[in-house]
Amino acid sequence: MHADKKNVKEITSRDKDFAKWYTDIVKKAGLMEYSSVRGCMIIEPYGYAIWENIQKILDNKFKGTGHVNVMMPMFIPESLLQKEKDHIEGFAPEVAWITHGGEEKLQERLCVRPTSETLFCEYYSRVIHSWRDLPKLYNQWCSVVRWEKTTRPFLRSCEFLWQEGHTVHESRAEAEDETKRMLSIYTDFFKEHLSIPVIQGMKTDKEKFAGADYTLTIEAMMHDGRALQSATSHCFGDKFARAFDIKYQNRDNKPEYPFQTSWGISTRVIGAIIMVHGDDNGLVLPPDIAPVQIVIIPINSKNDAVKRTVDEVYKVLKKRGGEGAVREMIDYLIKKEKLKKQFYEIFI
Repeated sequence: MHADKKNVKEITSRDKDFAKWYTDIVKKAGLMEYSSVRGCMIIEPYGYAIWENIQKILDNKFKGTGHVNVMMPMFIPESLLQKEKDHIEGFAPEVAWITHGGEEKLQERLCVRPTSETLFCEYYSRVIHSWRDLPKLYNQWCSVVRWEKTTRPFLRSCEFLWQEGHTVHESRAEAEDETKRMLSIYTDFFKEHLSIPVIQGMKTDKEKFAGADYTLTIEAMMHDGRALQSATSHCFGDKFARAFDIKYQNRDNKPEYPFQTSWGISTRVIGAIIMVHGDDNGLVLPPDIAPVQIVIIPINSKNDAVKRTVDEVYKVLKKRGGEGAVREMIDYLIKKEKLKKQFYEIFI
């Protein structure tokens, strides 16, 4: 979907200044607006509709592999966050803290979640007792806060939307299979629905997720030749289970620590789509996640024959796409009644 001629003139050439081009696209396409809080953005209706379509596709994929959605609290007590040393050290510079509730000072600081591993672990320690309770295949859609020093719309912000999957397994092998499986789901999603090729790989020890045994990643190449981390999948081993004393009775009736994973993708993916598919004319979206897929534009709408043709074409598209599949309407001009046959040949 391209901007109008006025907006196109105001878009910097991506070959001249890629960063400025990106910001121009985000603004001219009406995807977001800056808020009064540094590093936080208002996702406008068109931008949020893109995220909803991404969410819908991925949510179906996750549920198709047995995962269910849950919701954890937004706040984490400091004592809970401190239980996993590597984890807290990794996120400490980015944590936002709450010290007061109303006028009263809190007895313990609360962290606004930068991620939810500690919350899930506390929950697991209470609900997992036997091997029969495993595996736990959970996912949540939420926002997280990380106090970033340098921010850019969608690519890096202090608050952003994402999904975070969290699973628990009997064996290390099962956890490693899950880690690889979820990375493959992300890879297929980028290829099949976003038309973005990605490279799979493993993060270095310095770059891996804080507290993980290892982190798998998919990286997408942007127009300026830079790679963008697009989704990650982490294998935790039994580190978090030991830190939070999560134990279960195994099949031999002996206590054992389970093995965990987490994996996620965020609204950064919208930035990737812009930088891969956009051009100097404006925003370009893959059809599967475009909020507006089809627009029928009647020329001479006062002509009854044209109006009838528009109505019939719309009904055919609606029927072929299923309920809601044709979310609005494809730029096309119906100039004469005789084009009705062409439409039916194309869409039936």
